[in-house]
Amino acid sequence: MQKSNLSIFEAKTGDELLAVFDVMKQLRTHLKRSEFVAQVRRQEAAGYRIAALRRGEEVVAVTGFRLTENLAMGSYVYIDDLVTLDTGRSEGYGALLMEWVGQWAREQGCSELHLDSGVQRFDAHRFYFRERMAIVFYHFRKYL
Repeated sequence: MQKSNLSIFEAKTGDELLAVFDVMKQLRTHLKRSEFVAQVRRQEAAGYRIAALRRGEEVVAVTGFRLTENLAMGSYVYIDDLVTLDTGRSEGYGALLMEWVGQWAREQGCSELHLDSGVQRFDAHRFYFRERMAIVFYHFRKYL
């Protein structure tokens, strides 16, 4: 992988958020471009942030994450979204974003990253294991 033309940025402006939309939509297929910025703005109120990796001018990977805290684990960073452009898989882009989020988490005083992954996402699971993540919880859901 040639790193000289790669850069990571936080998507903060409306234009930057729209620039990451097409990649994010590959993971969150229900999203609508017309509603995306407003949705992110609502989530930002709870600390949600988006970082993206560019190859040249093209956004090739995106992560959404937040600093959170609970009684069980104290402060940690939760990764809500991590996706690489279909045509950029296995190029190390996801690992670079994970490394970047990990550094950001350490700067916030955190010692752990957490995420959930759908049980059907076998390729993602292999990636997380390569990133030295462990399965430590079950996540349950009940429709109301």
